[in-house]
Amino acid sequence: MLVAERNRRLSAGGAVQRDIEAILGFLEAWLTKINHEIRTMIDEHPEWSWKAQLLDTVPGVGSVLISTLLADMPELGRLNRKQAAALVGVAPFNNDSGTCRGRRRIWGGRSYLRSLLYMSVVSGLRWNDKIRDFYRHLLAAGKAPKVALVACMRKLLVILNAMLQSQQPWRSATGAELAGGALTP
Repeated sequence: MLVAERNRRLSAGGAVQRDIEAILGFLEAWLTKINHEIRTMIDEHPEWSWKAQLLDTVPGVGSVLISTLLADMPELGRLNRKQAAALVGVAPFNNDSGTCRGRRRIWGGRSYLRSLLYMSVVSGLRWNDKIRDFYRHLLAAGKAPKVALVACMRKLLVILNAMLQSQQPWRSATGAELAGGALTP
């Protein structure tokens, strides 16, 4: 709504622009209040608090993704990597029928989490060396950019899941990974 009102403000004039400014002020104050309430709930709940602190150590993972994962994916940290990827919809599934072998596709799962993971990976390409290196490796191997982004989304989710399982913070310099993306304890 904020983006829509900001865009509307550009083409409005006079009294309408003042009304849009009032709406923007209300929306920004409401968003600040909601974000504060969410942060307070996370801080007051011991399990959510330590999970949030752990996830916050990952470059490119912000408060929106953290709070959404805590609220909408409470099973994170108790799943294996395949279950976590399928739950969000970033696991490639076969598109085969009979003797026809189609391209693998992602589908299903919690699409709003997939959208947030996408934005986190886009940020991670700039700030997270591990995600950026993995993305470049996939591009060099001939993968399409969108396919590489989805693979990075899956990798990030698997890393977050493994961090919660092992209760270990992000380690970019020493982040030795086992096969499949699990962090070493």
